[in-house]
Amino acid sequence: MNRVEINPKLLRWACERAGFDIAGLSNRFPLLGAWERGEEQPTLKQIERFAKATFTPIGYLFLQEPPVEKIPIPDFRTVANEHVGHPTPDLLDTVYICQQRQEWYRDFARSMGEEPLAFVGSANVKGDIVTTAATIRSSLGFDVDARRQIPTWTEALRHFIDQADMLGILIMCNGVVHNNNHRHLDPEEFRGFAMADDLAPLVFINGADTKAAQMFTLAHELAHIWLGESAVSDSQAASAPEHSVERWCNQVAAELLAPLAILREEFDETAELKDEVRRLARYFKVSTLVILRRIHDLGRLPNEDFRQAYAEELKHLRAIPKRSGGNFYLTQAARVSKRFAAALVTSTLEGQTLHRDAFRMLGFSKLATFQELGRSLGVGV
Repeated sequence: MNRVEINPKLLRWACERAGFDIAGLSNRFPLLGAWERGEEQPTLKQIERFAKATFTPIGYLFLQEPPVEKIPIPDFRTVANEHVGHPTPDLLDTVYICQQRQEWYRDFARSMGEEPLAFVGSANVKGDIVTTAATIRSSLGFDVDARRQIPTWTEALRHFIDQADMLGILIMCNGVVHNNNHRHLDPEEFRGFAMADDLAPLVFINGADTKAAQMFTLAHELAHIWLGESAVSDSQAASAPEHSVERWCNQVAAELLAPLAILREEFDETAELKDEVRRLARYFKVSTLVILRRIHDLGRLPNEDFRQAYAEELKHLRAIPKRSGGNFYLTQAARVSKRFAAALVTSTLEGQTLHRDAFRMLGFSKLATFQELGRSLGVGV
């Protein structure tokens, strides 16, 4: 039986990285304590199982010292204005798979002769907030009048995502790592990220977050795309980040969703705040959290009152049960972006992409599932 020499530090590091402790994994690996103390060495098969259980690339476990992992795009996440360190395997793996998809789509777009998207990198942080937001809104066709025709703001979010996707931005919304329903993404770690590219701009939205938060995250990450700057964010309508780029993106996002000039005309100061917030949320087809932020921006809600009202509304929204179920293929397309999924299925059916590579990027392995996904997107056989 072949045994391998593993530095105990790496076993501890792998457990901590995945949010486990040695004792917590002892049921699955009875000898883990002995390995960690250096009393015994695992077999290669055992270390492969351990790597899978802790979501660790197996090669890392054969290093001399634990590696320092960094997110491969700028990280603007903060908690209490302090930078967040040590990304979890869930965040890292999500970024990595999105990088693979973006690289594939960039090559696909180039092969199809697509022109670079002029809006990527067309803005800058010194630009006027209102003008930039209006430009993005116009490009998307996401004006307030159009939104008022949509029944609910959750449907407006779906429409918002479709508009951005049609514009050429790969919008991916998922609450788990790839298709692994046992690895839930944590909104407290990150809410989304943008990966700027003039042929394959990509926005990822943490689908485990509330629908209310997702709309603001999408608007925030679109501002990053217009800047031409990639970043991982923890954007929230209530926050005022110290980082100039994040602060600018938050301001553009708020103006994009609820233009202050229109809000000023519509806001009724004589009405009860909760009633007025809900009325304006229906009017703009955005979340109540965004409306609270804009009333604060309008100068009609002092800091302390705003923080208290926002916290209460956030608690209320989080208490609303999440819907489950739905059409698997529509969900799958939303997880990887309709634009990306349609392109990948088409390329695979034409023999330009291997089924193996397509399945890896989509996160499943059955041909029947792949074919049904294509049919649901109108590109199947």
